[in-house]
Order: sequence, then C-alpha cells, then structure tokens
Amino acid sequence: MTDNQRAPADDAAPRRRPSRRAFLGGAVGGGALLAGGAAGFAIGQAVADPDPGPHPSAGLVDFYGEHQAGIATPSQDRVAFAAFDVTTRDVERLKGMLGLWAAAAARTTTGRLIGTTEDNPHAPPVDTGEALGLSPAQLTITVGFGPSLFDERFGLAGRKPAALEDIPALPADVLQAALVGGDLCVQACSNDPQVAFHVIRNFARIGRGTVVLRWSQLGFGRTSTTSTGQSTPRNLMGFKDGTNNIKAENQAQMDDFVWVGDETDQDWMKGGSYLVSRRIRMLIEAWDADFIADQERIFGRKKESGAPLTGKAEFDPIDFSAKGADGALVIDPVSHVRLASPEENSGLRILRRGFSYTDGIDARTGQLDAGLFFICFQKDPRTQFVPLQRKLGSMDSLNEYIKHTGSAVFAVPPGVREVGDWFGKALFTS
Repeated sequence: MTDNQRAPADDAAPRRRPSRRAFLGGAVGGGALLAGGAAGFAIGQAVADPDPGPHPSAGLVDFYGEHQAGIATPSQDRVAFAAFDVTTRDVERLKGMLGLWAAAAARTTTGRLIGTTEDNPHAPPVDTGEALGLSPAQLTITVGFGPSLFDERFGLAGRKPAALEDIPALPADVLQAALVGGDLCVQACSNDPQVAFHVIRNFARIGRGTVVLRWSQLGFGRTSTTSTGQSTPRNLMGFKDGTNNIKAENQAQMDDFVWVGDETDQDWMKGGSYLVSRRIRMLIEAWDADFIADQERIFGRKKESGAPLTGKAEFDPIDFSAKGADGALVIDPVSHVRLASPEENSGLRILRRGFSYTDGIDARTGQLDAGLFFICFQKDPRTQFVPLQRKLGSMDSLNEYIKHTGSAVFAVPPGVREVGDWFGKALFTS
C-alpha cells in the first residue's frame, strides 16, 4: 500500500489541523474521541478529510455504492472473516467505531494505509503495516449485525428485522459454541491473503475497548462461481462447486433472492442482504478412500468434467427424471445436486460465496481439520437457507463425510454511499 509523504514540520509555522491520518491515530490510540458526544465528531472527521489517491494499480473495487461490496462482487480467492462481540454499553462509542471502520475501509480498499503517527514517533503506528506496498487485489469489506446486537444495551430491539433470527438447530449439526454467533461480523475478501488479514487485524485494533473477537476464519480458494466471467472452482473433495449458483450479472435473480426490498419490516435494511456462515468440516481421509463411482453418485456429477450424470458437459441441464437400464433414477434421490437444486425446491435459490479452509490437524484423531467455510447471501434466511439446510441435513448422502461445526447469521445493511456515511448509519439514526 502507498501513502502520501508529509514534509517535515516547521516549528515556527502555525499549528495545522490534524490530517485524517493523525485523527485516526488519536482515535485509535487513546479511544477518547469515541466516547460520549464526541462520536459524531469522530465519524464526521474520519471520513471527511481529502484522500491522497488510490494505489496506482489495477484490482480496485468501489467501496461506496448502493450495496456493500463483497456480495455481488465476483468472488475473490481469499477471505478473512471475523465475528465480534460488543463490550461497551455506550451506543455513541459503538457508532464512533463503525464510523472509523468505514473510514478505514474506504482507504484500505484503494490500497492506502489507514494512517500513520509520524508526528509522534513514540506512539504506536495507526496502521500495522503488513500490507504496505501491496495492491488491494480486489479487496472488499462487508460488515453485518448479528441478532444479539438487538438487545437492551443500545435500544435497538424495535429495529430488529423479523428475518434476523438465530439459525435454529438443524439436522446433523455438531456445532462448537466457540464458532457460533456474534454481535458483528467483518468479511474481508481479496486475492491476496495478507491484504485480507490486514483488515481483520486493524479493525480489531480500531475496535479495542469497544469490541472483542469472538471467532475468526481464514479461507482460500473460492468454492462458488458468482460471475459469468469466472470458471467453476473445485472444493476440497475435488468436485466442481457452484455451477448453477446465482450470477451477479443476473439482476432479476439478485433482486428476487439476494437484495432486501420493500418486503422488509425495517426500512434501514432495504438494499441490504442476510449473510449465513457455516463452518463445514470435511472428513477428508474417509472421502479419499471412497470409490469414484460412489463419490459421483453422492454429488450427482462427474468428478473430472463437472457434468451432471445425465449429461456430457458441466452446464448441460440436469434431467432429474432420467432412469438407467436398471430402472433406477440416474440422479440419486438423496444426491447433493438433487436436494439442493432449485428444480427440487420450488425455484428457491441462495447466493453461495464460500471458501475452502484448513486449520491444521485435529489433535484427537490426527486427521486434517479442513473443509468448507460456507457463506451465502439471501433476502430472508428463514425461507431460504433454513429450509434448504433442513432438507440437506436430514437426507443428503454427503452427510456421511461432513460435519457442521460453526454457524452464524448477520444482517448486512446497504452500502456506504458517500463520504460521511458509515456502516449501518440508518439503523442508529432513523
């Protein structure tokens, strides 16, 4: 990342108003500007100072817009995801932090440092520096609010959307409490893992005294095609994933299934979406010992080409009624592709945007802790993700080889539209 250089100060010159870099340094370092009535000043100043210019490279995704980036954006190769719990009970402090997060996001997505403290060499730098000199590599930052945020702490109970309900217990769940829920989430996607991690590290630092990390997950290798310009990736089971996913270019499907519209009971969510995350461990060793014919039966697709078992090419339509010489359905009734298909679910769709993960070795078994960090977006998890997963969790042949160990849901508000706006501003001010 790059940042403008400041000329040495002239001791005889009048004292200048602090730049945004210096302002953010004070806000992050001491936190005083986030307290009480100063939060409004913090937000306004943090996003109002002139920008020194973006990183001189390709790979920039607009931060400002009608919708938050990282949803319809063509999926990048890496993710750093974190859930936070809010520790303060001061709503002004929380608002101030969300404003500073927006200011930091506007800078980092164009390849700039969050800020420096070159005016005071005896204070910690505002930006941790590990992304210095790196392109943003299509960095997007997406922020959401969990159901637990809407309690008595901040007077938000009356503004909780009906669609924002904790994911209920689902068939085959083996959830770990440490990987569930959260008041806030931050999804940082980039084609450079260090750039994505830099966001989570610095957002946690900015939020010190206001939020604490609840859980986090790093992911690599997108596991869905989210744009017509992308080829279909493979998951860690070696199968192509997301062939029939919603594509961002299909505006009708995005409006029908992803973006919250007039159907919402909370106006502040119009233009937003709902994010569901699931950490799905794959039992890699058992899967690798299974016959290829059984693997293909479980998925309903050919492993090498990605074609449905009723076709020859990946994008051939699936014939769910086709039968083999033995009279049995070619696409098994409990295959993954059948149970998850819109054709078998009254046209229901979600926008899948997951990543593979590996977290070393399970000390209890000596086996790989690896799998899918599943992320999806939709306009109502109650009528989209939950019924789909109930069906998959109770019937899918794939359940023999996977375990759902983490789960969370977040309301992702509409985009930060301009300088002076911030994540969820309408929630707190409408």
